Amino acid sequence: FCTPCLQQCLKPKKPVCGVCRSSLSSGSRALDLEKQIETTETTCNGCNKKMFLSKMRSHAASCSKYQNYIMEGVKAVTQEPLHNSRNFPNRFTFPCPYCSEKNLDQEGLVEHCKALHSMDAKQVVCPICASMPWGDPNYRSANFMEHLQRRHRFSYDTFVVGDYDADEDDMMAQVLMRSLRDK
Repeated sequence: FCTPCLQQCLKPKKPVCGVCRSSLSSGSRALDLEKQIETTETTCNGCNKKMFLSKMRSHAASCSKYQNYIMEGVKAVTQEPLHNSRNFPNRFTFPCPYCSEKNLDQEGLVEHCKALHSMDAKQVVCPICASMPWGDPNYRSANFMEHLQRRHRFSYDTFVVGDYDADEDDMMAQVLMRSLRDK
């Protein structure tokens, strides 16, 4: 959901789900959905390792075979061949802007900073935002911890696959074709 659409769902006195329109309670978690994600098994399309859906995002961030699988799909829909992969910023793992610990996926960075740097008031550049095409690598967040909580509660890779400049319609057609082929 984009923010304006989500805000419309939450605006009424009785907020509703944007998908099924059922009532939402403020602060309540979808425990049945969490349980389903934690107990549903899936297979990585890169390395064929079996795991629960709840572990897939962090696995995908570190599985080079999965990243190659995604890039193959991107190559299939782009008009020109992809440039050398060294020209693309790493959007899978990030360093901590406080202590420079490396190879944290987005969720790992959020958890790491909450656990070790929640009281650090130093202004830092968000490594996640800086890696995005629209991100300013020089912008220092006044309150990085609040920024993480507000802006990075979800991963951009949930919504954007591989090449941020690929044609959206071609990418959607490719995703649909691959979903039919893979299952």
